[in-house]
Amino acid sequence: MDLSASIIIIGGIILIILLIVGVIVSSNSERSIVEERLSQYIDEGDGKDVDREAQKYVLTNWVSKRVEKTSFGGKIARDLARADMKFKAAEYLALIVLSTLLSGLIFFFLGDRHWISGVIGLGIGAVAPRFYMKSQQRKRLQKFNDQLPDMLNLMVNGLRAGYSTMQALEAISKELPPPINDEFRRVVQEMQIGIPMETALDNLLRRIPSDDLDFVITAINVQREVGGNLSEILGNISFTIRERIRIKGEVRVLTAQVRTSGTVLSLIPFGLTIILWFLNQDYLLSVTAGGPLCTAIIICVVLGLIFSSYFIMMRIADIEV
Repeated sequence: MDLSASIIIIGGIILIILLIVGVIVSSNSERSIVEERLSQYIDEGDGKDVDREAQKYVLTNWVSKRVEKTSFGGKIARDLARADMKFKAAEYLALIVLSTLLSGLIFFFLGDRHWISGVIGLGIGAVAPRFYMKSQQRKRLQKFNDQLPDMLNLMVNGLRAGYSTMQALEAISKELPPPINDEFRRVVQEMQIGIPMETALDNLLRRIPSDDLDFVITAINVQREVGGNLSEILGNISFTIRERIRIKGEVRVLTAQVRTSGTVLSLIPFGLTIILWFLNQDYLLSVTAGGPLCTAIIICVVLGLIFSSYFIMMRIADIEV
C-alpha cells in the first residue's frame, strides 16, 4: 500500500470519527436554555425521563466543562462569546480539527495528490475558524460601537423623563436592535437575580471590549458613588463618541489606499502560485528539489514574509482616534 492510499484511509477514519462526535455534540447544543431551565421544575413523575435524557450528554458535558476550566479553554469561551458564536470551547476545538482535516484532504486531491498541497490545505483549515471568529468579533464590536450613541441618547432621555438607571437599561434592552439590546438584556437579567450593577456592567465590558463603553460604565459607576447629573454626563459622552466616529470615518477614507494596497500585494503571490500550478506545474514543483526539509523552510519563510508585510501595512493604516 503506497503512502497516498495510507493517508486517504487514515484521513477517512479520522473524518468519520469526528463526524460522529460532531453529531453527538451538536445534538447536545440543540437543547435551548429555556428547556434546560424548565427541566429543573418538571414533576417527580417525569424524573426518570430527565435522568435518561441527561445521561446521554454526560460525556460531552464533562469534556466541555473540563476544557472551559483550563485557561486556554476559558479564553476560547470568552472569544466565542465576543463573536456571538453559539459554540462551546470543546465544540470549537473539534471544529478546528475537522476543518483542518477536510481542507487538507481537499487540497491534497485537488493538487494531484502532492504532499505540498496537503500541507497547505492543513494550514488553511487550521487558521480558517480562528480568522472567521476574529472577523465576527470585529463586526459585532463595530456594530455595537455604532449603536452606542443611540443607546446613550435613549438613556439620557429616559433619565430626564424620571426613569431610574435600571428602568433606562430595561428600555435599552427592549427598544434598540441587536447586538446592543442583547447585551443590555443580559445586564438587566443579572441585576434581577441579585448581581450588583457594577459587577453586571463589568461583565458587559469583558464581553464587549470597547473603549467607548468603558467611558460610559466608568461614568455610571462614579455617579453612583459620588452623585451628580448622570444625564448631562452621558450626553457629553454621547457627543464625544459621535465626534470620534466622524473623525474615525474620515481617517478610514484617507487610509483606504494603504489598506487596499496591502491586501492586493499580499494576495499577488497566492494568485501567481495558483496560475503557475495550472500552467507550469513542473516549474512550481522544482522548489521541492532540495528535499522535504528545504521545501518546508522555503514555504515557511515565504508565508512569514507575506503575512508580516501585510500586518505591517495594516498597522500603519490603523490610526487610533
